[in-house]
Amino acid sequence: MSLLPEKITAEVRNEFVKLQRRVKIIFFTQEVECGFCRDTRQLVEEVANLSPLIDLEIYDFKTDFEKAAALGVDKIPGMAVVGEQDSGIRFYGIPSGYEFTSFITAILAVGSDGLTLKPNTISGLKTVAHPVHIQVMVTPTCPYCPRAVTTAQLFALSNPNIRADMVEVSEFPQLVQKYGVQGVPLTIVNETEKLVGAVPEQQLLAAVLKTAPQKRDSVS
Repeated sequence: MSLLPEKITAEVRNEFVKLQRRVKIIFFTQEVECGFCRDTRQLVEEVANLSPLIDLEIYDFKTDFEKAAALGVDKIPGMAVVGEQDSGIRFYGIPSGYEFTSFITAILAVGSDGLTLKPNTISGLKTVAHPVHIQVMVTPTCPYCPRAVTTAQLFALSNPNIRADMVEVSEFPQLVQKYGVQGVPLTIVNETEKLVGAVPEQQLLAAVLKTAPQKRDSVS
């Protein structure tokens, strides 16, 4: 039985006409699948089938641990959405509900040129010379979360030093406790900066620049 209604399938297929480049979804599960792994895998398979420009690779998190480690995938269900090069975009947990929009937007962002940040944001991101890890804590019922996720993932697309994760918190309660998540979206930058709500680009940029040393010949 399909997880996606026919109407949604038709709408996504129509959106994928915008794809200009191949996109690869690298999905990690395990032989004895976790609570949401099976549904997530099915959802990813259905989405991948909606465009000939989308390739899907499925790996076992335990037996293919080297592949997971190379991508920095440390929990399941987990996936990377990449192009010719690693985009830095990761999803942990099923991207359902409002987060389905984030998933489709990520594919479009990697595979086309239609999504961009403001010029001053891009200039600021060019100065980031060290690794930055952005985690956006979400739930499927949060209408504000997709904007926070997409902004973070566009940051990752703009600089290879940045990785941006969507984390569906109900599937990873240990992270709720670790970060003291009381509401979503909650964006965490390099484990130290916390931003509550779907903050503007400039506010996220300020947090990134605060936690990451910049190039001395930074672009203004």
